[in-house]
Amino acid sequence: MKTLNVSCIQRFSTGDGPGIRTTVFLKGCNLRCPWCHNPENISDKPQTLVYRTGKTVTYGKITAVGDVLSDVLEDKEFYINGGGVTVSGGEPMLQADGVSELFKALKENGVSTLIDTAGCVEKKSFDLVSDHTDIFYYDFKTADEEKYKTVIGGDKNLIFDNLCYLIKTGKTVHARIPLIPGFNMSEKDSLDICAELLKAGVRYADLLPFHRLGSSKYEASGLDYKYKNVKPPEKEAVEKIKSIYEKYFTVIVE
Repeated sequence: MKTLNVSCIQRFSTGDGPGIRTTVFLKGCNLRCPWCHNPENISDKPQTLVYRTGKTVTYGKITAVGDVLSDVLEDKEFYINGGGVTVSGGEPMLQADGVSELFKALKENGVSTLIDTAGCVEKKSFDLVSDHTDIFYYDFKTADEEKYKTVIGGDKNLIFDNLCYLIKTGKTVHARIPLIPGFNMSEKDSLDICAELLKAGVRYADLLPFHRLGSSKYEASGLDYKYKNVKPPEKEAVEKIKSIYEKYFTVIVE
Protein backbone atom coordinates (compact mmCIF):
# COMPACT_ATOMS: atom_id res chain seq x y z
CA MET A 1 0.00 0.00 0.00
CA LYS A 2 1.16 3.52 -0.83
CA THR A 3 1.85 6.26 1.71
CA LEU A 4 1.22 9.99 2.05
CA ASN A 5 3.33 12.62 3.79
CA VAL A 6 0.55 14.10 5.92
CA SER A 7 0.95 17.46 7.61
CA CYS A 8 -2.42 17.46 9.39
CA ILE A 9 -6.08 16.56 8.91
CA GLN A 10 -8.67 19.28 9.45
CA ARG A 11 -12.26 18.28 10.14
CA PHE A 12 -15.53 20.14 9.55
CA SER A 13 -13.97 22.50 7.04
CA THR A 14 -16.28 24.82 5.11
CA GLY A 15 -13.60 26.75 3.24
CA ASP A 16 -11.96 24.00 1.18
CA GLY A 17 -14.77 23.17 -1.19
CA PRO A 18 -18.55 22.70 -1.20
CA GLY A 19 -20.38 21.41 1.84
CA ILE A 20 -18.75 20.11 5.00
CA ARG A 21 -15.37 18.58 4.24
CA THR A 22 -12.41 16.89 5.82
CA THR A 23 -9.20 18.39 4.48
CA VAL A 24 -6.01 16.36 4.33
CA PHE A 25 -3.03 18.73 4.19
CA LEU A 26 0.08 17.17 2.67
CA LYS A 27 3.64 18.26 3.27
CA GLY A 28 6.01 19.49 0.57
CA CYS A 29 5.68 22.18 -2.12
CA ASN A 30 7.80 23.01 -5.17
CA LEU A 31 6.78 26.69 -5.20
CA ARG A 32 7.88 29.45 -2.84
CA CYS A 33 5.08 32.02 -2.74
CA PRO A 34 6.29 34.68 -0.28
CA TRP A 35 2.72 35.24 1.00
CA CYS A 36 2.02 31.55 1.68
CA HIS A 37 -0.24 31.09 4.73
CA ASN A 38 0.76 27.42 5.21
CA PRO A 39 4.55 27.74 5.61
CA GLU A 40 4.62 24.54 7.68
CA ASN A 41 3.77 22.63 4.50
CA ILE A 42 6.50 24.00 2.24
CA SER A 43 9.26 21.60 3.34
CA ASP A 44 8.66 17.87 3.00
CA LYS A 45 10.55 17.28 6.26
CA PRO A 46 8.84 16.96 9.66
CA GLN A 47 8.74 20.27 11.54
CA THR A 48 7.84 21.23 15.09
CA LEU A 49 6.48 24.74 15.52
CA VAL A 50 6.87 26.40 18.92
CA TYR A 51 4.39 29.20 19.55
CA ARG A 52 4.70 32.12 21.97
CA THR A 53 2.19 30.47 24.27
CA GLY A 54 4.51 27.48 24.59
CA LYS A 55 2.24 25.29 22.49
CA THR A 56 4.15 22.96 20.18
CA VAL A 57 2.77 21.26 17.06
CA THR A 58 4.62 18.79 14.86
CA TYR A 59 3.70 18.62 11.18
CA GLY A 60 4.67 15.77 8.88
CA LYS A 61 4.10 12.05 9.23
CA ILE A 62 4.48 9.34 6.60
CA THR A 63 1.13 7.57 6.80
CA ALA A 64 -0.29 4.56 4.97
CA VAL A 65 -3.09 5.50 2.59
CA GLY A 66 -5.33 2.97 4.30
CA ASP A 67 -4.89 4.74 7.62
CA VAL A 68 -5.75 8.11 6.06
CA LEU A 69 -8.81 6.50 4.45
CA SER A 70 -10.02 5.08 7.76
CA ASP A 71 -9.51 8.45 9.41
CA VAL A 72 -11.49 10.52 6.89
CA LEU A 73 -14.29 7.95 6.56
CA GLU A 74 -15.07 8.51 10.24
CA ASP A 75 -16.62 11.80 9.09
CA LYS A 76 -18.65 10.33 6.22
CA GLU A 77 -22.00 11.06 7.87
CA PHE A 78 -21.18 14.78 7.70
CA TYR A 79 -20.43 14.81 3.97
CA ILE A 80 -23.89 16.05 3.05
CA ASN A 81 -24.95 18.72 0.57
CA GLY A 82 -21.96 18.11 -1.68
CA GLY A 83 -19.35 17.73 1.05
CA GLY A 84 -16.49 15.26 0.99
CA VAL A 85 -12.71 15.07 1.23
CA THR A 86 -10.26 17.71 0.02
CA VAL A 87 -6.53 17.13 -0.36
CA SER A 88 -4.46 20.30 -0.11
CA GLY A 89 -0.94 21.25 0.85
CA GLY A 90 1.75 22.07 0.18
CA GLU A 91 1.36 20.64 -3.30
CA PRO A 92 -0.68 17.43 -3.26
CA MET A 93 0.15 16.62 -6.88
CA LEU A 94 3.74 15.89 -5.81
CA GLN A 95 2.21 12.82 -4.14
CA ALA A 96 -0.13 11.88 -6.97
CA ASP A 97 0.36 8.12 -6.55
CA GLY A 98 -0.84 8.16 -2.97
CA VAL A 99 -3.62 10.67 -3.64
CA SER A 100 -4.87 8.53 -6.52
CA GLU A 101 -5.10 5.46 -4.28
CA LEU A 102 -6.87 7.43 -1.56
CA PHE A 103 -9.36 9.00 -3.96
CA LYS A 104 -10.11 5.72 -5.73
CA ALA A 105 -11.04 4.20 -2.38
CA LEU A 106 -13.10 7.26 -1.41
CA LYS A 107 -15.09 7.08 -4.65
CA GLU A 108 -15.75 3.39 -3.96
CA ASN A 109 -17.20 4.56 -0.64
CA GLY A 110 -19.38 7.19 -2.28
CA VAL A 111 -17.35 10.18 -1.08
CA SER A 112 -16.80 13.31 -3.20
CA THR A 113 -13.16 14.28 -3.83
CA LEU A 114 -11.40 17.59 -4.44
CA ILE A 115 -7.76 18.53 -5.04
CA ASP A 116 -6.37 22.00 -4.33
CA THR A 117 -3.29 22.40 -6.54
CA ALA A 118 -0.97 25.04 -7.96
CA GLY A 119 -0.52 22.90 -11.08
CA CYS A 120 3.27 23.11 -11.43
CA VAL A 121 3.83 19.38 -12.04
CA GLU A 122 4.14 17.08 -15.04
CA LYS A 123 0.88 16.30 -16.83
CA LYS A 124 1.24 12.60 -16.04
CA SER A 125 0.58 13.42 -12.38
CA PHE A 126 -2.88 14.68 -13.30
CA ASP A 127 -3.49 11.54 -15.37
CA LEU A 128 -2.99 9.51 -12.19
CA VAL A 129 -5.68 11.30 -10.18
CA SER A 130 -8.09 12.69 -12.75
CA ASP A 131 -10.47 9.72 -12.98
CA HIS A 132 -11.02 9.76 -9.21
CA THR A 133 -11.29 13.54 -8.69
CA ASP A 134 -14.60 15.41 -8.84
CA ILE A 135 -13.31 18.98 -8.54
CA PHE A 136 -9.97 20.70 -9.02
CA TYR A 137 -9.23 23.95 -7.23
CA TYR A 138 -6.47 25.35 -9.41
CA ASP A 139 -4.30 28.27 -8.32
CA PHE A 140 -3.48 30.80 -11.02
CA LYS A 141 -1.45 33.60 -9.51
CA THR A 142 -0.41 35.78 -12.44
CA ALA A 143 -0.37 35.93 -16.22
CA ASP A 144 3.20 37.26 -16.10
CA GLU A 145 5.68 34.50 -16.94
CA GLU A 146 8.62 36.38 -15.41
CA LYS A 147 6.77 36.98 -12.12
CA TYR A 148 5.91 33.30 -11.90
CA LYS A 149 9.56 32.44 -12.36
CA THR A 150 11.29 35.02 -10.18
CA VAL A 151 8.77 35.59 -7.36
CA ILE A 152 7.12 32.18 -7.06
CA GLY A 153 9.65 29.85 -8.62
CA GLY A 154 7.15 28.26 -10.99
CA ASP A 155 6.72 27.63 -14.71
CA LYS A 156 3.71 29.64 -15.87
CA ASN A 157 3.51 27.85 -19.21
CA LEU A 158 3.46 24.42 -17.58
CA ILE A 159 0.76 25.59 -15.16
CA PHE A 160 -1.31 27.05 -18.00
CA ASP A 161 -0.94 23.94 -20.15
CA ASN A 162 -2.10 21.69 -17.30
CA LEU A 163 -5.08 23.98 -16.68
CA CYS A 164 -6.06 23.73 -20.35
CA TYR A 165 -5.63 19.96 -20.25
CA LEU A 166 -7.91 19.48 -17.25
CA ILE A 167 -10.67 21.59 -18.76
CA LYS A 168 -10.32 19.93 -22.17
CA THR A 169 -10.81 16.52 -20.54
CA GLY A 170 -14.09 17.72 -19.02
CA LYS A 171 -13.05 18.16 -15.39
CA THR A 172 -14.75 20.67 -13.11
CA VAL A 173 -12.11 23.31 -12.43
CA HIS A 174 -12.25 26.44 -10.29
CA ALA A 175 -9.44 28.87 -11.01
CA ARG A 176 -8.27 30.30 -7.69
CA ILE A 177 -6.67 33.75 -7.81
CA PRO A 178 -5.01 35.06 -4.64
CA LEU A 179 -5.31 38.85 -4.56
CA ILE A 180 -1.87 39.96 -3.45
CA PRO A 181 -1.17 43.70 -2.93
CA GLY A 182 1.67 44.88 -5.14
CA PHE A 183 1.72 41.65 -7.12
CA ASN A 184 -1.43 41.00 -9.13
CA MET A 185 -4.11 43.52 -8.16
CA SER A 186 -3.76 46.22 -10.81
CA GLU A 187 -6.42 46.51 -13.51
CA LYS A 188 -3.89 45.31 -16.07
CA ASP A 189 -2.99 42.30 -13.92
CA SER A 190 -6.65 41.38 -13.61
CA LEU A 191 -7.39 41.76 -17.30
CA ASP A 192 -4.30 39.75 -18.27
CA ILE A 193 -5.27 36.92 -15.92
CA CYS A 194 -8.84 36.96 -17.25
CA ALA A 195 -7.53 36.71 -20.82
CA GLU A 196 -5.43 33.64 -19.93
CA LEU A 197 -8.27 31.97 -18.06
CA LEU A 198 -10.64 32.59 -20.97
CA LYS A 199 -8.17 30.99 -23.36
CA ALA A 200 -8.07 27.94 -21.12
CA GLY A 201 -11.87 27.68 -21.05
CA VAL A 202 -12.30 28.49 -17.34
CA ARG A 203 -15.87 29.09 -16.16
CA TYR A 204 -15.38 29.57 -12.41
CA ALA A 205 -13.03 32.06 -10.77
CA ASP A 206 -12.58 32.21 -7.00
CA LEU A 207 -10.91 35.34 -5.63
CA LEU A 208 -8.90 34.97 -2.43
CA PRO A 209 -7.96 38.32 -0.85
CA PHE A 210 -4.60 38.27 0.91
CA HIS A 211 -4.62 37.83 4.69
CA ARG A 212 -1.97 37.43 7.39
CA LEU A 213 -3.52 34.54 9.29
CA GLY A 214 -0.35 32.52 8.86
CA SER A 215 1.88 35.08 10.61
CA SER A 216 2.13 33.14 13.85
CA LYS A 217 3.26 30.03 11.96
CA TYR A 218 6.23 31.91 10.49
CA GLU A 219 7.23 33.14 13.93
CA ALA A 220 6.78 29.68 15.46
CA SER A 221 8.93 28.07 12.77
CA GLY A 222 11.64 30.74 12.81
CA LEU A 223 10.98 31.79 9.21
CA ASP A 224 11.03 35.32 7.86
CA TYR A 225 7.59 36.39 6.67
CA LYS A 226 8.10 38.86 3.85
CA TYR A 227 4.46 39.95 3.94
CA LYS A 228 4.21 40.55 7.69
CA ASN A 229 3.75 44.30 7.22
CA VAL A 230 1.50 44.10 4.14
CA LYS A 231 -2.10 45.02 4.87
CA PRO A 232 -5.00 42.99 3.47
CA PRO A 233 -6.68 44.71 0.51
CA GLU A 234 -9.50 47.13 1.19
CA LYS A 235 -13.03 45.97 0.44
CA GLU A 236 -13.40 48.59 -2.28
CA ALA A 237 -10.31 47.31 -4.09
CA VAL A 238 -11.57 43.73 -3.96
CA GLU A 239 -14.99 44.78 -5.27
CA LYS A 240 -13.36 46.62 -8.18
CA ILE A 241 -11.38 43.52 -9.13
CA LYS A 242 -14.46 41.33 -8.71
CA SER A 243 -16.35 43.55 -11.16
CA ILE A 244 -13.68 42.81 -13.77
CA TYR A 245 -13.70 39.05 -13.28
CA GLU A 246 -17.47 38.68 -13.16
CA LYS A 247 -17.74 40.01 -16.70
CA TYR A 248 -16.30 36.69 -17.82
CA PHE A 249 -16.74 34.10 -15.05
CA THR A 250 -18.93 32.92 -12.23
CA VAL A 251 -17.11 34.55 -9.31
CA ILE A 252 -16.86 33.78 -5.61
CA VAL A 253 -14.89 35.97 -3.19
CA GLU A 254 -13.62 33.95 -0.22
